[in-house]
Amino acid sequence: MIKIVAVTACPTGIAHTYMAAEMLEKAAKKLNVKIIVETNGAIGVENRLKQKDIEESIAVIIAADARVDMQRFNGKPLIEVGVSQAIKNPTKLIQDALSNLYPIYKNEN
Repeated sequence: MIKIVAVTACPTGIAHTYMAAEMLEKAAKKLNVKIIVETNGAIGVENRLKQKDIEESIAVIIAADARVDMQRFNGKPLIEVGVSQAIKNPTKLIQDALSNLYPIYKNEN
């Protein structure tokens, strides 16, 4: 099964972080795609992505309005959007990943 990984985060880390994660998970299920979502919320990082999952994924979706540790995604197709995009357009984000439309992330540090 195709796998995508995602990170959701908002500045307050309460509602939008988890709403975005839920919407991505629902859209992935409808598209028959496995998605693993790390949430960076008010209580800290939950469901931290494992390096193996990142390596096995075809793409990374960062839906965040807060800082996310990006270096671990070096060399992966990646899109960065605001958390509201994952809430409003989760299916499009996943379809774009499946269509290989994301640029390769290059860590600048």
